[in-house]
Amino acid sequence: QVQLVESGGGLVQAGGSLRLSCVGFGIIFNLNDMGWYRQAPGKQRELVAGITRSDITNYADSVKGRFTIARDNAKNTVDLQMNSLKPEDTAVYYCNAEVLGNADFWGQGTQVTVSS
Repeated sequence: QVQLVESGGGLVQAGGSLRLSCVGFGIIFNLNDMGWYRQAPGKQRELVAGITRSDITNYADSVKGRFTIARDNAKNTVDLQMNSLKPEDTAVYYCNAEVLGNADFWGQGTQVTVSS
């Protein structure tokens, strides 16, 4: 069975940093397009950062220059390094894998709270 498990969320002060990690079971991340999404209360889930099978990255305008997505193929993880965090970054962050055939798998989410 496919499982995506996120970790690394927590409470930080504005300007601080967090590193989120997503590890896959029953799926090889290197063979899939991966992404980090977030959903804040009252808002739709949005793409924060994506990385393709060919390691092309893309970022939401709101996080460009602050967040970095990267794979660690040896560990079968995809990480999101978040720097210069702002209160508006507060959300539940979800790991996503887009599998061939347009099948999406999601992790359970990890809470990120940035205090002002």
